[in-house]
Amino acid sequence: MSRLIILSLLLSGSALAQAVSTRPMPTQPMPPRAAQAQTPSAPVDAVDPFIGTGGEGHTFPGATAPFGMVQLSPDTDTSCEIRKCYGHAAGYRYDDPTIQGFSHTHFSGAGHSDLGDVLVMPVSGATVSLDPGDPTLPGSGYRSRFAHATEEAHPGYYAVTLDDAKVRAEMTAGTRIGVHRYTFAAGAQAHLVIDLRSSLYNYPGKISWSSLRLMPDGTLTGMRETRGWAPGRKLYFAMRFSAPIADHAFVNREADIPYKGFQGPSRGSDAVAETLGRALEARLDFGKLNTPLEVRVALSGVDEAGAIANLASEPGNFDTVRAATRSAWDTALGAIAIDAAKPMRTSVYTALYHSLLAPSVWSDADGRFRGPDDQVHVADGYIFRSTFSLWDTFRAEHPLLTLVQPARTTDDVVRSLVASRRFSPYGILPVWQFAGRETWTMIGYHAVPVIADAYLKGMRGYDANAALDAMVASAEYAPYGGLGEYMKRGYVPIDKEPEAASKTVEYAYDDWTIARMARSLGRTDVADRFEKRAGNWRNSFDVKTGFLRARKADGSFRTPFDPTAINYGSDYTEGNAWQYSWFMPHDQGGLFRLLGGDTKVVAKLDAMFDFDNSKIDYSHAEDIAGLIGQYIHGNEPSHHVAYLYDFAGKPWRTQERLKQIVDSQYKPTPDGLSGNDDLGQMSAWLVFTALGFYPVAPGTGEYVIGRPFVNRAAMTLPNGKLFTVIADGLSDTNRYVGSVTLNGVPLAKSVVTHAQILAGGELRFTMQATPNTRWATAKAARPYSMTPY
Repeated sequence: MSRLIILSLLLSGSALAQAVSTRPMPTQPMPPRAAQAQTPSAPVDAVDPFIGTGGEGHTFPGATAPFGMVQLSPDTDTSCEIRKCYGHAAGYRYDDPTIQGFSHTHFSGAGHSDLGDVLVMPVSGATVSLDPGDPTLPGSGYRSRFAHATEEAHPGYYAVTLDDAKVRAEMTAGTRIGVHRYTFAAGAQAHLVIDLRSSLYNYPGKISWSSLRLMPDGTLTGMRETRGWAPGRKLYFAMRFSAPIADHAFVNREADIPYKGFQGPSRGSDAVAETLGRALEARLDFGKLNTPLEVRVALSGVDEAGAIANLASEPGNFDTVRAATRSAWDTALGAIAIDAAKPMRTSVYTALYHSLLAPSVWSDADGRFRGPDDQVHVADGYIFRSTFSLWDTFRAEHPLLTLVQPARTTDDVVRSLVASRRFSPYGILPVWQFAGRETWTMIGYHAVPVIADAYLKGMRGYDANAALDAMVASAEYAPYGGLGEYMKRGYVPIDKEPEAASKTVEYAYDDWTIARMARSLGRTDVADRFEKRAGNWRNSFDVKTGFLRARKADGSFRTPFDPTAINYGSDYTEGNAWQYSWFMPHDQGGLFRLLGGDTKVVAKLDAMFDFDNSKIDYSHAEDIAGLIGQYIHGNEPSHHVAYLYDFAGKPWRTQERLKQIVDSQYKPTPDGLSGNDDLGQMSAWLVFTALGFYPVAPGTGEYVIGRPFVNRAAMTLPNGKLFTVIADGLSDTNRYVGSVTLNGVPLAKSVVTHAQILAGGELRFTMQATPNTRWATAKAARPYSMTPY
């Protein structure tokens, strides 16, 4: 997902031994990562955080804990201008030659830039520049050249040698803290630059206000408020050092920026030094150090006291924190034990790792958090989570969490979503939220299927009726995204609302999930109303052309019509008619009837994958990547399409397409993701697909069978049971499913249910070189559809 147009509302002890490694000095660079490669013995060792840091994956290699508030990672360039930051959305880009510094907040795979808070950079020598400098001019600022041969990254750990500074830099992180360790060359004068001006998606005046305070005990605290993607975002920090500060300087570079429209608070304090302004930096001098300098940093969205308390909540030095986080990753990644060829094992475990980074913790250790209303609230009995890229993640990321992290995330996620609605000035659920703030990015009300899918899978621990009320309120908020017109007409008219075709079908699916949950709760009136709305996708489907199209208020379809056209603000959202004509995941039977039956459906699917794009230029659309004909794996609207052959009674064709997609779109290299990971969605797709099934329509309780890409996977379930997937005879040649059994009994349908997985047991695939054209072809063997086939 890339979204540069922001929608607005009308109203606006082996673990410890492995964790403590020998740290190479700057004069002893590490060998290339390829030379270090060994057969991994544990899931945490199979992860390569560099996957996705090149190309358009937009991931970061730095240190973070599972769902951690802190993502401590290098920023290679933050100097890009507004609307030109796409390639640096995560701060780090693999092909950049320099590192500007290490900041504490990053998105994993977003299609939009922001964060990059509280940048720290070690500097050696007699003089210290307070400007990052030109990456093409060594020595022009505090940034430093580096070589990939000296980089090392594992879950919870990152290290690199800074060539110009002659410093070995190491990072680790806990849930709410980050810890730096800097080894300076012998005899060097050691300094740190703290730059509060630096930010991803930077532009003059983005920093509304910031502060720095040095306390008598040597603690450095501060805050900043930014006017970025999420306006009015506040972040506080507290920082402590393993060596005393010998000297310091606080500098306000405010004269360098044009924006003067905000006046921040002034206050007295007992600080040794305090500076307030819009462009603050600190120079901290430590003299000559005989031991590495450790810097402990905690964040808070509430206040500086919260940051100090968060710092105290995770005690210990660098090695202690690193060991604890490695242990946490061992547990989280150990939810699935995978046996596969090394490249695939690395890809799948890294995908699982990326799937466990968000939604991130936002409440402090004492439960306080800053909500969508910019007020402080308390999460009572749960951890408030934010970073919801819901248009992307409702599809596979959140369904994956219901299997591998149900107790830790699902109840927290649902309660966080409902709390966000309660504290929202608009009274609706989040659309695209981070740091407790709404961005209004993307379309739909996709918190709804996340909640419904969790509820229908038996996830409780929250007030289900209150959750349903929040879902209904979001679906009936007329000022949002043409919903008033949708409720009146049964479709969104393009002459009154952009991206109308996409909005119509996405609203219809969300409505269906509301109906499912309402029916389960016995709220018949709500279920009846939203079941009717779930069929609204038909109102924008043009039977004559066989495509979803945008209609005008007078009922006519907009012309001219080009099913391959992709433009921002057009009829579709980050896609075109080819992708969106399949988005009625709850009612493929209804779609197939309109298209003329199975044979015509399969022909249309083949036409999509085999389309000749040689005469089409999509360079204007940043998010259109990973093309296979008109199938676009680098963006989410296509993600379920390969599985639709199953719905047409041709599961072997799904198996063929999945092989084509996995081989061309994923690899264990920095450019190993074909498009933005989008907070785990691209990665969750691979995890599910590698296991042999995928949640085409969250809310059905079904996973559609594809084909496995691992030899064996054993999933440890929260109830203590084990669900094992086995692929007998899997090879590059044996790419087809010959037969499937569940607990030794032949599986007649092309689905496995959530209940069957939770019951534990064994899903066994027998792989072969030729298609089995008889398995799961009958209409009764196909996945769920609202309309019978």
